[in-house]
Amino acid sequence: MNRTRWPRSPHLAVDLAHIGLVRDDRRILRNLSWRIRPGQHWVLQGANGAGKTQLLKLIAGDVWPQPTRAARRIYHLRGSASDEPLNVKEHIAYLGAERQDRYQHYLWDHRVSAIVGTGIERSDMPLRRLRAIERARVAAMLRRLGIAELARRRFLTLSQGERRLVLLARALVSRPALLLLDEPLNGLDAVNRERVLTALARLHRSSLPWIYATHRIEEAPAGTTHRARLRQGRLLTGRWRVPASARAGRNAAGPAAGGIRTRRRQTEREPRRAGARRLELQDAWVWRGGTAVLRGVSWPIRAGECWVVHGANGSGKSTLLATLYGDHGVASRGSVWRRGHPAGTPLLDFQRRVGRVSPELQAALPRLPTVLDCVVAGLRGAFRLDGAARAGERRAALRSLRRVGALRLAQRRLGDLSYGQARRVQFARALAGRPDIVLLDEPYTGLDAPTRARLRSLVDNLASRERSIVIATHHLDDWPRHATHELELAAGSVRYCGALRRQGLRTRRAQ
Repeated sequence: MNRTRWPRSPHLAVDLAHIGLVRDDRRILRNLSWRIRPGQHWVLQGANGAGKTQLLKLIAGDVWPQPTRAARRIYHLRGSASDEPLNVKEHIAYLGAERQDRYQHYLWDHRVSAIVGTGIERSDMPLRRLRAIERARVAAMLRRLGIAELARRRFLTLSQGERRLVLLARALVSRPALLLLDEPLNGLDAVNRERVLTALARLHRSSLPWIYATHRIEEAPAGTTHRARLRQGRLLTGRWRVPASARAGRNAAGPAAGGIRTRRRQTEREPRRAGARRLELQDAWVWRGGTAVLRGVSWPIRAGECWVVHGANGSGKSTLLATLYGDHGVASRGSVWRRGHPAGTPLLDFQRRVGRVSPELQAALPRLPTVLDCVVAGLRGAFRLDGAARAGERRAALRSLRRVGALRLAQRRLGDLSYGQARRVQFARALAGRPDIVLLDEPYTGLDAPTRARLRSLVDNLASRERSIVIATHHLDDWPRHATHELELAAGSVRYCGALRRQGLRTRRAQ
């Protein structure tokens, strides 16, 4: 144990020196050095697979660096220094996709107030009944983030964005000495993105250090002081300078106004002739955990149509797409009609014709199979591969991986990939079978800018053909160029359902 004197700050300082990291026989970090001090607020950038999440986990003490004589990882807290992360681990709050997915994977479905309370206990699971003063602390944090109405809800009944806000409340209520945020705005609508950024901006008045990893530099919080970029395993650091995209102001859509005008012009065209009906909801009510998530939704989807589903966090978008796929049943008064799938036939026959990308699916997929096996399983409409892949299946899977720029990942295990790399694999899995219907739920979450551009182009190409495409997204710049229709949800009910509104794009841009 190495202990030296340090100013008695209630917040952590971290010294990393000559750090290397190897995972899955791949070198992730190379001779990395980084000094993090109280009062510093860092934005961390890097391409998918650059190692941002691994670096944050290394700082949090969940990952160990390659042992060398020169390597040092030292934590300073309240006048003491230690090279053992276990001594300070409970003082570090970490929020990222992996933590959020853990609740889905292990089916931890506690009430929201209990999950936020685990931040006070600094545990994964509720261990005891909180004292009155602690319950008041939890309630105050939920109010601060504008989600007090979720306190009694079960965690797994929430939308992805609502879950992210709950876990941010859990991180902040712990009163950490260091805050690590890995793409914290993923899955959030414009209102909730602003709530999170406002909460972080308030922290800049304190000496609490935070590191904020993001692919969207225009969403960097106010109060950012420093910038770090991972490139080929090495870290470049410096003082923060506000980029032009951030100076232009944060907005719900993301791109510059010129990009919006171009996209709007491209959608102002005569709609294609409607094709055959492929899917239809009729007066569909869906209940989850005693809560009506969808309320009387009626919605026909035809061949050649490209639908954009939008609405605030908790409006029911993810549940709607999962219901179309067959994960949720509708109440007895309503129905789901699927072309070529008469009542009494196996749902798997229909699901083989559907390509699906969603955060829930990414959290649930098994981690041990190779990427190639994962894509072949998707070809069969299966969750995991049952039996050896046939030659034709392997060829189709490799073609699909090449199409999304993930061919080099084919032999790696799914659990060893970054979140963005795993999302590319999900696209390959969804499209390998050339499906008639494509369901995309926040499909570009966790992707760097070049990968987003590549996959948007791929979806634009799909939307120009005779497939039926449904995409749910909070970002206007993620709307396909060839979108033909939109469905707007509010509190589980349909607010608008019909042809794409030209004025709607202009209105949402102003919001």
